[in-house]
Formats: sequence, C-alpha cells, structure tokens
Amino acid sequence: MAVVPQNALLLLTNKDKTSSSSPSFVFNLHSHSSLLFHSVKPSTSLSSSSPSCCRIPRVSTAPVEYAPPAPDFDFHQEIARLRALCSRLANSRGLNDKLRVIDSDSRVQRFFGAHKNGVSRVFESLNRDKYELFLLKCVVAAGQEHVLGSVSEVIDGEFESARGSLKRALHSLVEMIEKLDVRGGGGWKKADESLKGEEEEVKTLRTLLKTLREMEHFYDCIGGIIGYQKTVLELLAEAMTHEGKMTQGINKSMGFQFMEIHPPSVLDLSKDTEYASQAAIWGVEGLPDLGEIYPLGGSADRLGLVDPETGECLPAAMLPFCGRTLLEGLIRDLQAREFLYFKLYGIQCITPVAMMTSSAKRNHERITSLCKTLQWFGRGRSQFHLFEQPLVPTVSAEDGQWLVTRKFMPLCKPSGHGAIWKLAHDKGVFEWFYEHGRKGATVRQVSNVVAATDFTLLALAGIGLHYGKKLGFASCKRNLGATEGINVLIERKNPDGMWEYGLSCIEYTEFEKLGITNSLQARFPANTNILYVDLPSAELIGSHNDETSLPGMVLNVKKKITYMDQFGFRHCVSGGRLECTMQNIADNFFSLYSSPCFKGVEEHVLDTFIVHNERRKVTSSAKKKRRHSDKSLQQTPDGAVLDIMRNAYDLLCHCGIKIPKIEDNDKYADSGPPFLIFLHPALGPLWEVTRQKFHGGSISEHSELQLEVAEFLWREVQLDGSLIVLAENILGSMNPAENGEPILQYGYRCGRCKLQNVKVRNEGIDWSSEENIYWRHQVHRLEALKIVLHGNAEFEATDVVIQGNHIFEVPNGYKMKITSGKTGLAVQLNPIEENLMNSGSWFWNYLIKGTQIVLEFMELQD
Repeated sequence: MAVVPQNALLLLTNKDKTSSSSPSFVFNLHSHSSLLFHSVKPSTSLSSSSPSCCRIPRVSTAPVEYAPPAPDFDFHQEIARLRALCSRLANSRGLNDKLRVIDSDSRVQRFFGAHKNGVSRVFESLNRDKYELFLLKCVVAAGQEHVLGSVSEVIDGEFESARGSLKRALHSLVEMIEKLDVRGGGGWKKADESLKGEEEEVKTLRTLLKTLREMEHFYDCIGGIIGYQKTVLELLAEAMTHEGKMTQGINKSMGFQFMEIHPPSVLDLSKDTEYASQAAIWGVEGLPDLGEIYPLGGSADRLGLVDPETGECLPAAMLPFCGRTLLEGLIRDLQAREFLYFKLYGIQCITPVAMMTSSAKRNHERITSLCKTLQWFGRGRSQFHLFEQPLVPTVSAEDGQWLVTRKFMPLCKPSGHGAIWKLAHDKGVFEWFYEHGRKGATVRQVSNVVAATDFTLLALAGIGLHYGKKLGFASCKRNLGATEGINVLIERKNPDGMWEYGLSCIEYTEFEKLGITNSLQARFPANTNILYVDLPSAELIGSHNDETSLPGMVLNVKKKITYMDQFGFRHCVSGGRLECTMQNIADNFFSLYSSPCFKGVEEHVLDTFIVHNERRKVTSSAKKKRRHSDKSLQQTPDGAVLDIMRNAYDLLCHCGIKIPKIEDNDKYADSGPPFLIFLHPALGPLWEVTRQKFHGGSISEHSELQLEVAEFLWREVQLDGSLIVLAENILGSMNPAENGEPILQYGYRCGRCKLQNVKVRNEGIDWSSEENIYWRHQVHRLEALKIVLHGNAEFEATDVVIQGNHIFEVPNGYKMKITSGKTGLAVQLNPIEENLMNSGSWFWNYLIKGTQIVLEFMELQD
C-alpha cells in the first residue's frame, strides 16, 4: 500500500491509465494534524520558462447555513444544457446565427412563445435592436426568466416549485392592491400615473440591458451571460457534498500527478536593510518606467460609509481618513516618491495612474468628480485612465438563481478585483501605459493605508524592474484571524512528466478545507494584494480568449446577503457572485523544469518573487466599520490609525526624540491613542531620508504633531500640546501647462519651516471630548500652535518658548522669524530676496552615496 508523504500539505495523484503498476494515492484533505513543511531559505532564485497553465476554481469553504435546492432542480442536467448551449453559441457566426441558436433553446421557446403579448407590451417602447433581444433571451436561456418580472409570473409548472408559485401569487395580489387609487375611493390609478410607471420600467430595463451588454462582452472568454451562469452552477455543484454542506474541492480534471505546497522564499527587508536600501534606490531610479494601478471598484459594504448630507452609500475611496479621502492618500504617497526622484535627479517625473472603478454606489461618478474638484491633483487629466469594471448578478447558494430586488433589477455587485487584467486589455489600458513609456506598474488597494511606508513599495518595484521579474508580492507576517490569504510556493508534476514551480495564493476561505490550522498559517506569509507587475506579461494574460484571463475565479457564498424586494419584504439569504482575484495572475507564471529541483530551488530563478517587511510597514487596512461593542480593532480605521502612530514612534525614536510607546490595541479600544502624529510622506518617504530632518527633543503624551510640509528642519524641539504646520506649496507650486491645466512643478517655490531649540507648550487637544474621531483627525482643540505658510513662505523659530494659543500666518514671498524678546516673542517679517524666490533661502540637497541617500543642509545668503 502506498504511503502519503508526511511533508505534503496537498498531494494529488491521478492514476496512470496506461499502467496498472502506477500507484494511486488517496489524500484525506481534512486530516492534516501531523503535516510537516519544507523550509526554504530566502532567495532571489529560480529560472524561467513558459509553463503549461491550469486554473483551480475556488469556492468559499467557510461554514454556512445551506438550504438544499428545490427537489425538481437538477444541477447536472442544467449544467449539461448550458454547456451545450455555450458550445453552439461559440461556433456561431454573427448575431443572426446566435439568435437562431438561442431561439432553439427550450426555455426560450416556452417563455417567449407562451408570453409573446406580454413581452411585446413591455419592450415595444424601446428602440431595441437585435442584440438587445439576444441579451434578453440569454437571460431566459440561463434560467433567469424571473428577472423579467411580471411577464414571467405565469410560467409552466415544471419551472416552479410550489413555494415559488405561492410567493408569486402573493406578490401579484400585493401589486393588484397597490394599483388601487385609495385617494379616489378605490378606483384605478389615473392614466398618467400608469404612464409614469411604464416610463420608469423602461428606464430600469435600459439599465438592465447595459449590465447585460457589459456581462456578455466581459465574460466572452467563458461564454458570456450563459457562460457566467454555467460557471456559477459548476462551482456550486462542485461545492456540495451529500451532507449538503459547502466545501471546495481541487478540480480533479487538472491532470497533475503530484502537487505540494511549501512556505515560499522571501526577501526580508527588515533583516537585510542594506539590500532594502539598494532595492529602494532601484525603485526610485526606475520611477520613469513605472505606472500605478488602483483597483477602486469594490463596494466596501463592511465600511458602512454614508454621505452625511444625502444618506447615500459611499465607496471605500471616499472614506475620510486622517483628514482626506483614501484616494487622496494614494496620490499623496505617489507624489512623495516623485518628489524624492526630483530631489535626487532634478527632473520632473509624473507617473500615469490607471484606476479601475465601477458603477456600484456611484463609484465611478464620485471618483471622477473628486479628481475634477482637486484639478486632477495637479498632474493633468492625461495622466489618469479610469475604466469601469462590470457589475454581475448575485446568486442564491440554494440553486444559483439571480437575486432580484424588482422587475428588471437583479441585485448586482462588482466582479472582483481580478477583473482588472482582462478589463485593462479590453479598455486599452496597457497600450496607454506604453504610450507613456512604462514597462511595469505597482498595484495597491485603496483600503491599505500603510503600503507606501519606508522601503516597501520602492523596494518591490525596484527588484521587479532590476531583475526583469513578471510579478512580485509585498508580504508580511499574517495576523491570526485576519481575513487575508497566504502566499505559497507550489511544486507540481504535470502529465507529460515536467515539473512546475511558482508562487501562488490561497484565500482564507479555503483554510478549513485544506486543513490549514492556525499554527500552520503562521508558517506562511500574508497575501496583502500589493503587487509589482510587468505590463507586457500582465497584458498577455489579460488578452487570452479563455478563462485564464480571469484568474482565481471564486464563488464566495459564505456571507448572508440582505436586500429588499419591490414589495418591501426583507430577504436574508446565503449567496454571492462570481469573482476573480487579481493576485492569482501568478498562477500563469510558473517555471518549467525537466526534473524536480525543490531542494535546490535557490539555484534557480523564478519569474515571481516576494519581499517581506514588518507588518505595519506593509498592511493595515480600513476595511470595516468598528462596532461599538467590538473590542477588536483589526482591519478597522481605528486600528489603522494606531499602526500609523506606531510607525511614527519607530521613525522618530531613532532620531533621539523621546516619545511614548504605543501598547497593544486592547488598551485603546475605549480611548484615543496616546498621541497623534501625522507626517507628510514627502518628508521621506524613505525613513533614512526623514530621519535626517529630525534630531533630539521630545513629544509628550497626548500631544499632536501635524506636518504638512516637505522642506522642514527639527532640532531639539520639545512639544507638549499641539503643533500644526500647514504649507500651501508642500512639494512645489502650480503652473499652467500649454492646455491651461494647472500642473504641479516639483521643488518650485516650496513652503519651508525651521525649528531649532524650541519649546511648544499649550493645552492641545481636549482628549475628553466625545466628539473626537481620531482616525478622521477630527478633534476638538483647546489650544494649538499653528503655522500657515502661503506660497513660498518661510518660518523660522530659534531659542524660544512658544506658550499658549498662537497662529502664525506667513504671506507668500515672506520669511517670518520668531525669537525671544524682552517682553515675550519677537516677530520679524521680511520679504524674501528676489533671487531666492524660487529656491528659498535654504533647502535640503539629496545625494546617493553607495546604497544610502544622504542629505546636506544648504543655506543661502539673503
């Protein structure tokens, strides 16, 4: 009897049909208590070649309440019907041919034949074309005729369960009652009201047709609308056991003879700081070759974000975090890297930014409006490419039926961030990047507020560019209980005897099924969805006319979906929608070898890599709203701001500044943090740069320091209270381009602040105020020292104690000096000399020496 190796987390073997002597292993996926893991030393190794790619469909495995489908619903029969229909449509030539195929479907014949008059009454008001008719018939052929509302209320009994018939009868009764004009003594509603209702139906139908168009086009690689439903049912059928519980099986048709999962090698930036510095410099040097990609289309329901004025739900990008929206925070971090490039090389570098949006919660409209309001952040409209991901129907876990809120209105949500690769190809995003001369891009999710801290992003991009990698992950230690996946190294033998190695991800929803216990999770780094991608490699995957262009397809039905139908009835059902995971594009970048080489894996070079850093320098997310009764701050804005404070402590305590240390989150569950420190990232963004601008002094408990300035000097400053420095020109000033757009010119007429041997003492924040929301930086202050720098204004304070409430506002073109006078503070306000207007009377000169960036303080005569 064959013995399963103890060191394998996952082992699959298909019996060789040509040889009766070939062993066939049976591996119990639910008994892994004694598993051992291969350990791998950090390496930049592993050589590349084109792998034979195979996708693993994924379904959430977390326990759910599962209600079996209606007795007359046959999953396998329905899947077979849809597969056959997909095949015939794929072989069709032109729209007329497709219509003939779809018209031959039994459901379409029965529905449109039996209800011809009703259908024509509803649809005749539209100037519809044949394609729109085809889309509607696809909905029916997919078994979703209920989406068309009242037209389908009387359908042949073989398509209805008894429960469904009763429900529709009750809905019809409610609809009839609503048509009564109670104001007129029980008569029917007036004709104009009926007409208004019909116009509303037409508008809703047009919205449905828009959604269907996008679905049919985006999912053309798997068969459009019909293929979407087929895939949903396949995953549901695959996930059901005879006990009626949800589980996720690895696709048995993959054909691999051997498969193991190992902890991957990582490049640990926290341990090899010299290499991290070098990699970060590569990242700065390579900035002109890089683009930036933001997947912003998610609905972010867990945040519960609402517009206080309109009551409308808002997307995550609009969350007001630390005084600005999350989207503004992403651009702010990017501009800090560009400012560093300017300071080192004296050249303006503007990075093109692609944003994947969606129509969920008016996401696309709101993001576009914000960018316009902020004048495209002084970067120019041409540096942004916004493209919308499609919305897709949510389905019931019971039978795969689309959930409907009212006639023509299926409940739709974004299709997952994995849609980004195919969509970028379809929308010309890759070509747009090439037109801007870009080779690679960094990918960052909007809810992660610390991803750009210190080395992380620059080192990730630097290594990717320097070694010509196809894909890179930024990772860290995984927090126990966090809703995040893990990075793994996969070793597998394919049917032709070749061995494949590559990095991949396992979602947290699959841990239970794979037997990955809490203790085993600690052996693997966390997947944070911070990526470096080689653009041509990503485009190649996105252009595939098959399911590989939709990586990591998953049907996550572990969550309850709550919605209201047209009659005001509240429903709460287990369900989800077909999603893709962008990080699983890695499954297409496996390297191929003729023999197993795992033990000598360091001698080879993979096309993919992982950089590793301290968790709070890689990921801290504002993903969900904290409940009042919840003591855990994990993945909430409250917890994220504490991680920002921890980073501030780590940064400043190495500058000789005495500062209170932050303890575990539990201590702050019912109170604010011990201090608030918000530093503009352009003070670095690399900490080795920032630390050269600070030296000595102290920041007492319950103090506040906000520095919105890049040209800054702190020497022996003692802060007890609030100190706020706000520069109008943080990175430079706006100048109009040829087309009249305002463009930020880096380093041109910046605001400057210099503090030497200064004591700041005031009452600061009222920490007892119940109105304080610390993660928003929305606080009530009793007193503060506030310095406002207009234009290229400069402020200097030397050998002085500034006590109490003060606002020093310095006009454009002037320098203010604060010193000690005989009776208090002596204030001098003088104009800056004309020859120093652009450069300032002093500035930091940035130099690269070896693997370090060294700053020189340059003071000019005025």
